[in-house]
Amino acid sequence: MGRTVTVATCALNQWALDFDGNLERILKSVEIAKCKGARYRLGPELEICGYGCSDHYFESDTLLHSFQALAKLLESPVTQGIICDVGMPVMHRNVRYNCRVIFLNKKILLIRPKMAMANTGNYREMRWFTPWNRSRQVEDYFLPRMIQEITNQESVPFGDAVLATLDTCIGSEICEELWTPNSPHIEMGIDGVEIFTNSSASHHVLRKAHMRVDLVNSAMTKNGGIYILANQKGCDGDRLYYDGCAMICMNGATVAQGLQFSLDDVEVLVATLDLEDVRSYRAEISSRNIAASKVIPYCRIKVNFALSWSDDINTPTSEPIQWRYHSPEEEISLGPACWLWDYLRRSKQGGFLLPLSGGVDSSATACIVYSMCLQVCSAVWNGNQGVLSDVHKIVNDEAYTPKDPREFCRRILTTCYMASENSSQDTYDRAKSLAEEIGSYHININIDGVVKAVWGVFSAVMGRLPQYYICGGSSRENLALQNVQARIRMVFAYLFAQLCLWTRGIPGGLLVLGSSNVDESLRGYFTKYDCSSADINPIGGISKNDLRSFIQHCLENFHLTALRSILSAPPTAELEPLKEGQVAQTDEADMGMTYAELSVYGKLRKIAKAGPYSMFCKLINMWKDICTPAEVASKVKHFFRMYSINRHKMTVLTPSYHAANYSPDDNRFDLRPFLYNSAWSWQFRCIDEQVSKLESKEVNSRFEDVV
Repeated sequence: MGRTVTVATCALNQWALDFDGNLERILKSVEIAKCKGARYRLGPELEICGYGCSDHYFESDTLLHSFQALAKLLESPVTQGIICDVGMPVMHRNVRYNCRVIFLNKKILLIRPKMAMANTGNYREMRWFTPWNRSRQVEDYFLPRMIQEITNQESVPFGDAVLATLDTCIGSEICEELWTPNSPHIEMGIDGVEIFTNSSASHHVLRKAHMRVDLVNSAMTKNGGIYILANQKGCDGDRLYYDGCAMICMNGATVAQGLQFSLDDVEVLVATLDLEDVRSYRAEISSRNIAASKVIPYCRIKVNFALSWSDDINTPTSEPIQWRYHSPEEEISLGPACWLWDYLRRSKQGGFLLPLSGGVDSSATACIVYSMCLQVCSAVWNGNQGVLSDVHKIVNDEAYTPKDPREFCRRILTTCYMASENSSQDTYDRAKSLAEEIGSYHININIDGVVKAVWGVFSAVMGRLPQYYICGGSSRENLALQNVQARIRMVFAYLFAQLCLWTRGIPGGLLVLGSSNVDESLRGYFTKYDCSSADINPIGGISKNDLRSFIQHCLENFHLTALRSILSAPPTAELEPLKEGQVAQTDEADMGMTYAELSVYGKLRKIAKAGPYSMFCKLINMWKDICTPAEVASKVKHFFRMYSINRHKMTVLTPSYHAANYSPDDNRFDLRPFLYNSAWSWQFRCIDEQVSKLESKEVNSRFEDVV
């Protein structure tokens, strides 16, 4: 009697609407799974078309091409002799569903539609798909003629069912269903399902990986069973990075762990497990066994196929492993770097241009590019021909092989220090030193001539010339003078990005990198259309505090000694005149709040869903040892005034790597008005009334103590 089953899951770097590439990666994963002895192969959610198709799901072309790709999979010799579980959109009775299509030897066994849609944060599945709400019910799905000609099936089961093979029972979950309070695996497990599959498109967020792993392991700890999770990986065309972490678990213990970050387009995990271990584990869970006696049974699709071999007594099984998590600093080093690599190779550009100011933010961006270069060299060294092929296209040299990350960085990263009369020698030196250490092609520009020309035009037309605040000008003049410098830097960045390679006799252009962090975006502490306006921004979802920790990580692990002085310097925009050659302007003084405070405001506003009054109520307790209620009220009011005045800037925010759950990204994650009544009169009045009550209570308490 067969008892050991060999199953495979994978992480694929799929790309929205890249049907050729997606099909190639699916077939490669099946081939690897078969070579490793697997009898069941699970792939990521919507892997045929790519998860991030968005409104392209409304197009009949997306459905058509998905079925055409499915036909190629059904016909391929590679998919024979193994159960293949693939994801694609399917229209059933004029309703679009997010589905798993499970097939074996040119026969479709089941089309299983998703039952719980991901519809929060970055996800909008309810916009394109309808959940299947008919639990444990199956209907006939009439196949398109192109599929009928291959399978010789007119219709196949469509709905909430499980597969009964000759040796076990398999049930499917799709991504969000694992996260719901009443996940399907609960009832399926009680009904005797032993192997659970989950095809996901789960994106990276700092410090999130353990949540996914804990959910899987705790589910199997309670109910017993084998859980197989597949996930997408990479940038499939937008702000998200899908972070792999495919895994296989049995009875609450992880037996196979996939990489969270890598440049491999196809990663396949295989495990061999003993079904008797599941049955023995469940035998002692009396509560489960009692529930099983009264469960409503699932429709079982009989499959004349076994995941085990009849004579497998000597087959070794996979042993439990300890999951290895990355630190947040490692996540910042690896995740955005992989995202940048995908964006660079898929955009077919020749590299990046980064305005390097010598501050923490732009230096962190430079370090992420350097980390990307390290990963590329490592992948090539390990024989990744796909990465090497992409390198050849980017540098336009078929004979080139990247070996030294500094040398490769010089080919693909141009850094640019744009000095003005307000720039200090310190920031010039810091930018120059860091560029030398990472190996970037570094250039220096002085923008004073252009700035003066702009003000000359303004003065000639209007008859007046604005002055800096320290020279007697108003705050309005002071801000305008700073904004012109910042916006001219953006113009220069795009000019040099377009023509820098041309001057060096190299074809192609450069992608402009932005480097504003999530806290500054939330506060609106940047100039609209300055050099924070770029093509993409790898740090736009990362807090200032996390970036400082990341810089320290790079100092210690990449041995970039120039970062030491960058860490010790106060953050500054350097847009106001120097005092005796030294920087007088600092970011936190300009903002009227610290970066640490900004992170707290951001998490309360977005994650805790706190408006001004609720934020005040939370902070008077959080900060009771350092602030009076009146001081807390003043801080909260200042934050909301600045946030609301500057919210319009979020409408043009550079597309940024999503890494924080309190991101103010206006594109689809943080949907809010961009024209506010910044007085917040009702909300602030409620705060003032509460402050008065608290102060009166404090006075009365002191009086009673005296008496």
